[in-house]
Amino acid sequence: MTDNPLLHIQDLPPFSQILPEQVAPAIDALLADCRQGVEQALKQREFHWDNLIEPLELLDNSLNRAWAAVGHLNSVADTPELRAAHDACLPKLAEYGTEMGQNEALFAAYQAVAQSAEPLNQAQRKTLDNALRDFHLSGVDLPAQQKARFKAISQELSQLSSQFDHNLLDATQAWSKVFDSVEPLAGLPQSALDQAAQAARQHERQGWLINLEFPSYFAVMTYADDRALRREVYEAYATRASELGPQSGQWDNSGLMEQILALRHEAAQLLGFANYAEQSLATKMAPSTDAVVDFLQDLAVRSRPQAERELAELAAFAREEHGLDELQAWDIGYYSEKLRQRRHRLSQEELRPYFPAPKVIAGLFALVQRLFGVHISAKTGVDTWHKDVGFYQIHSAEGELIAQFYLDPYARPHKRGGAWMDDCAGRFFGRQIRQIPVAFLTCNFTPPLAGEDGDKPALLTHDEVQTLFHEFGHGLHHMLTRIDCPAVSGISGVEWDAVELPSQFLENFCWERQVLDLISGHVDTGEPIPDELYRRMLDAKNFQSAMQMVRQLEFALFDFRIHREYDPSRGGRIYEILAEVRQQVSVVRPPQWNRFAHGFSHIFSGGYAAGYYSYKWAEVLSADAFGLFEERGVMDPATGQAFLQQILQQGGSRPAMELFRAFRGREPDIAPLLRHSGIAVAKAA
Repeated sequence: MTDNPLLHIQDLPPFSQILPEQVAPAIDALLADCRQGVEQALKQREFHWDNLIEPLELLDNSLNRAWAAVGHLNSVADTPELRAAHDACLPKLAEYGTEMGQNEALFAAYQAVAQSAEPLNQAQRKTLDNALRDFHLSGVDLPAQQKARFKAISQELSQLSSQFDHNLLDATQAWSKVFDSVEPLAGLPQSALDQAAQAARQHERQGWLINLEFPSYFAVMTYADDRALRREVYEAYATRASELGPQSGQWDNSGLMEQILALRHEAAQLLGFANYAEQSLATKMAPSTDAVVDFLQDLAVRSRPQAERELAELAAFAREEHGLDELQAWDIGYYSEKLRQRRHRLSQEELRPYFPAPKVIAGLFALVQRLFGVHISAKTGVDTWHKDVGFYQIHSAEGELIAQFYLDPYARPHKRGGAWMDDCAGRFFGRQIRQIPVAFLTCNFTPPLAGEDGDKPALLTHDEVQTLFHEFGHGLHHMLTRIDCPAVSGISGVEWDAVELPSQFLENFCWERQVLDLISGHVDTGEPIPDELYRRMLDAKNFQSAMQMVRQLEFALFDFRIHREYDPSRGGRIYEILAEVRQQVSVVRPPQWNRFAHGFSHIFSGGYAAGYYSYKWAEVLSADAFGLFEERGVMDPATGQAFLQQILQQGGSRPAMELFRAFRGREPDIAPLLRHSGIAVAKAA
């Protein structure tokens, strides 16, 4: 056991040394240490921060460090053995979490510290407030029988959510199609064809291979002239992990979704909430479920008329210019791209050569240095899980090492889709520890092409650049914190509907001329984006923005309603509610056989259950915060320092609205969001 690398993570995880068979013994040992530590701590006669809170946080930190490494590997380097080892630990961790949350003696000890006369700082006070709230949300007040049931539910939910993710990954990886000639792929840009050829070689096949990894799927849906091929790929993607489609029933998430909703509802009612949506708001900014629904419906009322006009324009264009009688879901992306090129003479492919990944990354670092006064540099020789992973350090203006991060940018097999930032280590400065934050930054961009003279740099679309900025915004929130208590440092303890503020805020810089000059340079000449092309980018910025807005509102309302309206006698009514939401807010109506919800990992296996609305809720804050930079200069260091000190460094140590008011000097205003989205600022009906 002593040579198990998961038991001794002091600095960075030794990823190459971590074996699946080491996972369960390490987690078992660490859980035993935690339980023993709690038992010893509770034997004391008096409780203080230094003899209760910090010692237990140290034990939890060792457990969290090990599990962060295992969980991350499970997401980015999936193998059957690692998956089995990972999943076997989920019920153990859920049991431990609920057990601690329901420990009445531990709850009383925390109360004693909170009520004592001991001088505590703001972060310590917020740590205790959150902990006492979380005891209640873990069922500490419940009778013994209900406590046991709540614990069982927590364990089962952790397993079901993980299985949902596995099914989706397996279904995504299982489908592909190989072409012997390039003719069926007519319309795809050369970059996509090159990737398809590389994918075929990687699978030891001849020709061109397309699959359901997002870069490949997006290229087909946006550019493939063959309508039948678009429909085939759309159907494979839209029915993943469901009872329908080319893999019908093989990795079906239908039952898991119903079980997850039922168990969440039961747990919420055990805690005294009417439904899971109400429970979810206990840790969010939104004051009530009605406030969330009203907010989303207000945005829908403001946005839908423009979205309907945008769709009508698209349908007219497809009919008049291309002879298409009726737009289907697999036509939207294709003809939208044609219309964008007709109206704005702009394609993502035209922009791609100006965004070589190394240039974008270096420019992003330069922007962050200018705004926040920190320096980012690469460090080699660090143990990672794949050759494409980079490792970087962040130093303060005074030269102090304050944070580190891994950047894993490209799509590949056995890697979960999407983009995310995760916590490898949180800032934790105490009497016995000085731990700086370490982040995992993960994307799924189109990878570099392997050539005879070495790999060519990956060329990003502007959409991918925005995704990188988004995830790096999360990373900055995690890494630039100056809060020493781990429970409220960085992203920890931040209300979930405010956690998107820094990420969406940073996206705005991708459209500014000064920033584009930093992050763009033609792959062949190094020239920045020409003024004429930049003007076309701005003209096209809000192309179909209202359609995009109502699509996000569809997801948010669907998520919130299936959790708010769950009825045990009727089940989740998942697709019934989705149909009602689409009738209310959507303009694009997918076919009846579309199984979007079966792949909605944000809410069934991620952290966004009854919280997907957070993207729009926080976007009001982020757009308004960026408005101050627009007023004072987008590269203004003084405003950057204010954002750093009043938002990023504060983590979850104070309520998000209080931090926002400190930065902006007032309550948030919805107008900047509508303006940035190109939606007319008008009163809701």
